[in-house]
Amino acid sequence: MNDVSWKLFPPVGNVDVVLDTDAYNEVDDQFAIAYLLRSAAKLRTCAIYAAPFLNVRSETPADGMEKSFDEIQNILSLTEESVPVFRGAMHYMPDESTPVVSPAALDLIDRASTYSPERPLYVVAIGAITNVASALLIEPEIAKNLVVVWLGGHAHHYHDTNEFNMRQDIAAARVAMRNAGAFVQLPCRGVVDLFTLSRGDMLHYFGDKNPLCDYLLSHSIEQLDEEFGGTNWSKPLWDVTAIAWLLFTDKRTLATREEKLRLPDYEGGYESPCEDVSIGYVYHLRRDPILADLVDKIV
Repeated sequence: MNDVSWKLFPPVGNVDVVLDTDAYNEVDDQFAIAYLLRSAAKLRTCAIYAAPFLNVRSETPADGMEKSFDEIQNILSLTEESVPVFRGAMHYMPDESTPVVSPAALDLIDRASTYSPERPLYVVAIGAITNVASALLIEPEIAKNLVVVWLGGHAHHYHDTNEFNMRQDIAAARVAMRNAGAFVQLPCRGVVDLFTLSRGDMLHYFGDKNPLCDYLLSHSIEQLDEEFGGTNWSKPLWDVTAIAWLLFTDKRTLATREEKLRLPDYEGGYESPCEDVSIGYVYHLRRDPILADLVDKIV
């Protein structure tokens, strides 16, 4: 095993975390933020970064980032927590050598400098990974002090990797995966889509519990009823699993293995394995223990 192999698996003890999130993109980021904040017994949230996104809920990547910045503040208010929040990139990386300077990228550089290879800072990214990749390009030396945990791409056995977080900024994905000191990938289709809740599940677990759950539920129901055109749907809460990876060392719940890095190409696939770089690759999860922990902490 190489000298970073232990970082490619869930941490055993308490760790410091920063979260990079496109919080207004859909409904799962809000659950992930709340789950992280309510897991303070093991995870100390040091900062939250707003990531850019572009879909029907934003007019530009900059607009998506600004809406995410506001949504992060909203969840912090509902959880009655105080954590520094930083605006991220206004646009995606134009190529693999040009960073996007932002308050989030600069904070990550400053913050990472206070950590070490033996005591790394965990960076959980649940959107386009522009902010993290930019920080690594601006100051490559921070890589040795980081463990980057990213929910992005699809499983290696899936027929493509045309996944939202990855396809928005493929240049950033390639930079972050190649240059992070330790990198963990949670693939969406083929792995994380096992963490799915139905409309009935959401009503059962989060209905009439507290103001935080009231917001999470009403926001989810309103958006997903509209998205699916009815009330008979189920939805993966993708981003929750990136927080769960830090919490569950039990391989029966979240199974991780060390694999050779496979970079995404620009045509929606993966390149051949990079023989000189290994990552942590999550290949299986069990829904029920993660859901039970999420419910226990936010209800």
